[in-house]
Parts: sequence; structure tokens; C-alpha cells
Amino acid sequence: MRTVTLSYPMLPETAAEWAQPQVVALGQFDGLHLGHASVITSAVALARQAGVPAAVMTFYPHPKDVMGKGDYEGYLTPSRDKQELLAGMGVDILYIIAFNEELSRVSPVDFVSVMLLPLQIVTAVVGFDFRFGYKGEGDADTLRELGQGVMNVETVSPFLLEGEKVSSSGIRKCLLNGELDKANAWFGRCYHLRGIVGHGEKRGRTIGFPTANLQLEDRYVIPAKGVYAVKVFYKEDVLYGVMNVGVKPTFHDGMIAPSFEVHLFDFAGDIYGQELKVELVSFIRSERKFESIQALIAQIGADAETAKGLLGYHS
Repeated sequence: MRTVTLSYPMLPETAAEWAQPQVVALGQFDGLHLGHASVITSAVALARQAGVPAAVMTFYPHPKDVMGKGDYEGYLTPSRDKQELLAGMGVDILYIIAFNEELSRVSPVDFVSVMLLPLQIVTAVVGFDFRFGYKGEGDADTLRELGQGVMNVETVSPFLLEGEKVSSSGIRKCLLNGELDKANAWFGRCYHLRGIVGHGEKRGRTIGFPTANLQLEDRYVIPAKGVYAVKVFYKEDVLYGVMNVGVKPTFHDGMIAPSFEVHLFDFAGDIYGQELKVELVSFIRSERKFESIQALIAQIGADAETAKGLLGYHS
């Protein structure tokens, strides 16, 4: 998959370089959940039938992030994760449009004429609720009209699970409420966090549960504070463990920024400075303050055994 960064207005030489008959899925696609996947796989299928490249066009940073909307808590799939997932879905080209205040004021007419038609898109595939242009004035019908008969538009229906529409906003709420099973079902995979192992307080090793202090490499949506059963990808290895997301109330009062501490089962390597990808498989319990260190140690031991059962892990 080739990744192409575009900015508005697209220069004629850039358009000339990438102009070719192609099918493009349009959308923000933060989360790349089952609903998004239905749009993208439809585009890939249409492209294969037509014998042309399958492309995805998205925006970065997230428009809500740029416009300062108060309900934006971070990314479900930061740019690097999005690229990896799309490459595995058969996408040939990923267009990332740099989103800024100037682009937020561009009319649907100008967006189509400057950013879409010059690329010779034969079919644009969008979700049922697709909006674009200044204040979201454009929708699928607008896109179809502005396509001038040379760019077809296909609209994909909502993706439903147990009667509910799969959505990024719904997944965010599930993660924040500790409903990880539902979030993962809507993703079609386990939610993950990625980061570098840094130096923490090193308290875990003194109580028999050494932890890797994960420093997130991007602005992820932070899940509910608590303990999770996790699957960890380290270089070529797949490891298992428990992760605590929270402020360690047994040891701290008034701490606000959460830490991400991973205890890996049967692992004693030095991984400081190394990258880990941590998949959240199951939510075990909410974070709480313990009356004593011994009570905390006992609970961590119980959490580890619970996680091993959930993960099917055997020493």
C-alpha cells in the first residue's frame, strides 16, 4: 500500500502524478470498525471488478481535534495504526488529506473540483451518514451531483450488530464505561494501545509483580480505569499479562494523568526503551484503593489468575 499526503489546494503536478481511474472510499474512518470495514471492503471489491486501484481518502488530524470540539477524547486508530490495518484490507493507495482551518471552510463544490475530480476517481464509496465540506453541508447526494457524471457514488448502509448501529462514538462510550467486550465486538478485533516502555516508580518489582510502564506514542482514547487481561506484541514475540490503567490510588492522592502498567507473565527480559503493542482482551475490574499493600498484592495475584483464565494462558 502506498501512502500519499495531500494538502488543499492540491497542486496540478500532484494531481497529475496520482490521476488514474480508481475507486476511493471516503471518510474519517477513526476506529476502522466493522461499519468502516463494510465501506472499505465494498470499495476494494468494486475496484477489483473494474481492474483499477482501490484507495481510501481520509483526514489527519481529526477535524474535531482541529476545530476544538469538547467531545473529542483522542484517536481510536492513530495514523500509524490506520495505515497498518488498511494495508491488511487490500487497499492499494491511502490518501491522507492534511486537515486544517482552511480546509474546514472549503465548500463541497471546491472540495470535489479541487481534491477529487483531478484524481480521475471513477467511483466514490461512502457511508450512509457521510458529510463533507464547510459545516458538513455536503452529503452523498451532493457528492453524486458534483461528480458531473464522471464519478459514480455508492452509499453503504449502516452496519448493525444485535440491532445497534456500529459507530465510533458508540465505541468511545463503551471504552470509557469499561464495556470492552462490546467495543471489541464492534471493532471486529481487540482495541490496542502502542507505546514505549519507560522508567516508572519501579514499585511493582518490590511487591512481586514487576511492570512495564507504557508511555503511549500517540493520543489514544483512554479506556476506563481498571485492570485488563492483555495480549502483548514485542518484536516477534507474543506475550500475555495484565495491565492496570489508572492513577494508583493506594499509593497516590490527587493524581490525574493515568499510567499504563503491564505485568507480563513469566517474562524477565529488559525491555526499557522498547515498543510494545498491547491488545486489551478483557476488562477484569475497576481500579480502587486498597486498605493495605498486602490487600493490593493479594488482589493483583487474583487478577493475574483471572487474566490467565480469560487468555487461556498456561505457564
